[in-house]
Amino acid sequence: MEIYIGLDIGGTKVMAAAANKKGEILERIHLQTPTALQEGLDLLKDAVLQLAKERRVLAIGAAIGGPLDWEQGIVSPLHQPEWRGIPLKEIMETEFGCPFYVDVDTNIAALGEYKFGGERPERLLYMTVSTGVGGGLLMDGKIYRGMQGGHPEVGHQAIHFHCSFPERVHCDCGAPDCLEALISGTGIRRVYGKPAEQLNSEEWREVGVNLGLGIRNIACFYTPDVVVLGGGVAVGGGAKLIETAEETMRSRLNIVPAPRVRLSNLGYDTALQGTIAVAMDGL
Repeated sequence: MEIYIGLDIGGTKVMAAAANKKGEILERIHLQTPTALQEGLDLLKDAVLQLAKERRVLAIGAAIGGPLDWEQGIVSPLHQPEWRGIPLKEIMETEFGCPFYVDVDTNIAALGEYKFGGERPERLLYMTVSTGVGGGLLMDGKIYRGMQGGHPEVGHQAIHFHCSFPERVHCDCGAPDCLEALISGTGIRRVYGKPAEQLNSEEWREVGVNLGLGIRNIACFYTPDVVVLGGGVAVGGGAKLIETAEETMRSRLNIVPAPRVRLSNLGYDTALQGTIAVAMDGL
């Protein structure tokens, strides 16, 4: 049997899956991401072997945090300090003898939503609100890339934020007023002193307003048809978070059309489904 394998490599966990030629997931595993580089690479190789068994692997797709060089497959994820300048594509293709594709997790998630999420708009922007915040923009199903192949970082836009503890707002990138510092899981812990699932209704409203301000900027810059939200914080916040964000966005848009804002149809599997999509179709 011939299969595709997908690897969703997060800062704290790795989700991996094997899929058939139709993209249907046959088997999946969930592992903790080691801090040490070599342990992490060994874990990825073991995951592929565990899923492959005696089956032929046609290609492997992978999602990881940016920044990275998607053409050369060299990764340096911000939230994994030991992973700097790692030629992951070369390592994995040498090990397994099949094509290996890797891109920023939000680009991969956007592809997953487009291929498997049941909707294919001309302009789709996927935004993850999780440990960090990022986005991937698709134009007619193709990843939008900036100058020199750069990945637009929607989580590192500055907003005129609303926050009860402004002195606690600090982004890991070093800038003082990034959206990520206010609505990501990391930012929420820093600002409110607790995980997102413990926020009260007023704290969730602050997160929703700040998210809406960020989406407002995105709508002005990219004019997408739909903004799809995924990631643990977005899924955990649910309908109330989305409603607050969309209300805030619409109240501040006067010139450009307001996109629809919704949760991912794939839930927590958006990036994992995206890794299967990119294994099937390449980059």
